[in-house]
This record gives sequence, C-alpha cells and structure tokens, in this order.
Amino acid sequence: MVPVIALVGRPNVGKSTLFNRLTKTRDAIVAEYAGLTRDRQYGEAKWQGRTYIVIDTGGISGDEEGIDAKMAEQSLQAIEEADAVLFMVDSRAGMTAADQLIAEHLRKRNKRSFLVANKVDTVDPDIARAEFSPLGLGDALPIAAAHGRGINAMLEEALGIFPRDNAEDEEGEAEVVAEGEEPKRIPGPSEKDGIKIAIIGRPNVGKSTLVNRMLGEERVIVYDQAGTTRDSIYIPFERDEEKYTLIDTAGVRRRGKIFEAVEKFSVVKTLQAIQDANVVIFVMDAREGVVEHDLNLLGFVLETGRALVIALNKWDGMEPGQRDYVKTELERRLMFVDFADIHFISALHGTGVGHLYKSVQASFKSAITRWPTSRLTQILEDAVQEHQPPLVNGRRIKLRYAHLGGANPPLVVIHGNQVEAVPKSYTRYLENTYRRVLKLVGTPIRIEYKGSDNPYEGKKNPLTDRQVNKKRRLMSHHKKAEKKRKDKKR
Repeated sequence: MVPVIALVGRPNVGKSTLFNRLTKTRDAIVAEYAGLTRDRQYGEAKWQGRTYIVIDTGGISGDEEGIDAKMAEQSLQAIEEADAVLFMVDSRAGMTAADQLIAEHLRKRNKRSFLVANKVDTVDPDIARAEFSPLGLGDALPIAAAHGRGINAMLEEALGIFPRDNAEDEEGEAEVVAEGEEPKRIPGPSEKDGIKIAIIGRPNVGKSTLVNRMLGEERVIVYDQAGTTRDSIYIPFERDEEKYTLIDTAGVRRRGKIFEAVEKFSVVKTLQAIQDANVVIFVMDAREGVVEHDLNLLGFVLETGRALVIALNKWDGMEPGQRDYVKTELERRLMFVDFADIHFISALHGTGVGHLYKSVQASFKSAITRWPTSRLTQILEDAVQEHQPPLVNGRRIKLRYAHLGGANPPLVVIHGNQVEAVPKSYTRYLENTYRRVLKLVGTPIRIEYKGSDNPYEGKKNPLTDRQVNKKRRLMSHHKKAEKKRKDKKR
C-alpha cells in the first residue's frame, strides 16, 4: 500500500508551501493569508524510490465556528486517513494554545506523528527544538519549506520505515526539490486516472454539494456561503469499474465583483482546471435561471474545446410554471451550445445525478473518437452535393477533401480553393452536418480550411532589370523584322 502523509497544524504555518515542495507542483494556493486552505488537497510525491500520498489540510485553531468548523472537520478526517502525520508549527511565532490542542489530539489518537518546526531560516534550530519540547511529541524536525532546507531529513524520519517501490532503485536518490530550486509544474492526474470531470459554475450554485453526491461522501466543504471553495481539488474515484477524476473548482464571479487577491488566484485555478479536464459539468442555479455571467463562462469552455454537460441544480421544489419558463429560457439563450446534454437535478437530494455519468461518457467518447480520411471526405462530398458553397468573383468555392486534424475537440481540416472566402454560415452548416452524421454529442467540433498553394507565389524574378530590358529590345526587333517580311511579300 502507498503510505499517506497528512500535513496538519494551525493556520498559516506553511502547510501548503510544504505540500507544493513535496509534490513538485503549485497545486495549493499559497499566500500570507491565514485560513486560505479549506478542503483536503491530495497529491502524489516520491522520495528515494518511495511513492507516497501527501494531504494538505486547513488550519486548526480550536475555536472554530461556522465554515472554520467545517475546515477543522476536514483536517481531523485527514489525520484519521493518514499513516503518518507531519504536525507543523511556526518557529517564529513560538508555541501557542492551538499547537497544544493539536498535539493533545494526536497523542489521544495514538497516531505516528512527527513534530516539524517550519520557518527556521531566521531562527536557531536548537532554540526551536527547546521551544516546542513541552508538546510531548519528541524533538522537532527543523525545516524551511519555502527554501527546501531540512526536507530530506524530515522525510527520512517519516518515510524511512516504508519499503521502496522497487528494490533496484539507487541508494540516495533524491526526489525532493533542493534548496533554492523552484518547483517544476507537472500536470494533474494522468489518463490512467480516467475521465477528468471539472465541476464549474458561479459561486453558491451547488458545485461542492454535487461533488459530494457523486462521490457518496462528505469529501469537500459545503457551506451556505458564496466562495466556500477556493482551490481546485482533484479527486480520483471509481464507479461501475470506470475510473474518473472529479475536479471541484471555485465559483467564478464577474470580473468587476472580484476584489480579494485570493479570489483572483482561485479564478485562475478554475480556468486551469477547465483546460486540464476532459469533460466539463457546468452547474447553474435553476431558480435564478440563465444569467449573463453563465454565458461568459460557457464561452470560455467553448474556446478551450472541452466536452460539455449542463446541470440545472436546485430543480426540486420549483412550481410547474417556473420550470416551463426556465426551459424556454434555456432554449432561447443556450442555442450556441445546443450540442450539450441538459440535466435537471437536485444535488442535495440526489435526483437526476446518476444520469450525468451517461452524458459524460458519451461526450468524452465523441471528443476523442478518430475517423479515417475517407469517411470525413465522403461526408464533405455529400454535404457539398446537397448544398454547394457560394460563388466568389464568379467562381465557385471548391472543397476537395477532409481529414482529421486533432481530437478533444474534434478538428476537421478541409482542403480546397478560395477557402479564405468561405462564409461563417456555410462553416456552421458543415459543423452541423458532421455532428449529425457522426452522431457527436456534448462536444464542439472545429473546422479549419487549407487552400492550394501557388508554387510561384512569393518567388522573385530570376532575371535582372538589365536582362529584362535586353529581352524586351530583342522581342521588339523580331516584331519589326517580321513586319518587314510581310510587307515585302505583299
């Protein structure tokens, strides 16, 4: 089994900084802001041939109320899941009542715990050890997570008892970013983790509730407050022997409504999650209907080319008249994404949630399927025969053949003459034709044109001006001589 290491501690002691250092990513948002991390964030890391899972958690202070209490529950759950706990304290701030509370909980749970004194770059490590010795968790391991100091020694203590993945791994192989070295960005879960599904939408439309419903557990914080989720949380899971990775994202508000720097980071992480996903489930509040910002977000999803499924949440309890009005608005305002399946669900009660998987699988299949050139060309020829392209300067646009240029989203490359003059209306006609014939659902399709190249275009005349003038004089001389011969015959 892969060991699980949980990072716990009070707010702002550097847990997310250490998480990014160990996983060699920037997946966790880091800022000089207490209580920034809220949900459990999982990441895969490797050290000296040992693969392990590291969990970033929110801070525990002991006096939590409201949403902070939910954060503390997530942290305590991470402790229960972990094989070892790295209890982080701040060397600069010294020991606090919250540190004593966490240490007492760890002793009661009899967890294999290690006291980690962070931020020792400006503090004597021996003083830090003495400061936190009353916590009763042994000598503190001094580190500076921001600079990579002491990380290897810490991991030797925490992971030394676990076996290597491969006995042939070389001794002393270091997988931790060294001091002063910047973590390198690596992608999120790979294709082995199955279909990546990003849950996006405006704040407080029920995204986290939907994630928990799809997982069947309270995996992320749900609270009646806009902006509860701040980070993009990747959650691999299996359902009916199919692998998925759910990505819970922060709600995106209009640009003019964003004032905090933390929220700006959250929006960036959400947009990155959309680009990283295979399928996007776009969640809207059925009681509010389609608002302008929903259209802006949908436009971004279209630009990225992700497969799309639309979920109208909070559908339960609505009057029949309200439902009819919402459906009419959807038909009118979402015509530009008419290829996407629409589901009417209640994430809180689970109504209709199970049907989302069928649409996700169909959308993903449509997005990645590949077709031979002969098939795409035949569809093009049939479409042109049924409705020919328009005339341009008295000449008919000619579309000769088509081939697949890419997938997710499908890209059809069409070759012909005068293709730069193909109107948008005819391109839409071709898109709809390909979508209908190939039975594509839930994915946009893109068409790109390539014209025939003129072999002489851009080439310079190899003759110099002097040679050209000489040639013209010779031609003129020959014309005069020919005229004289014709006059003599007469």
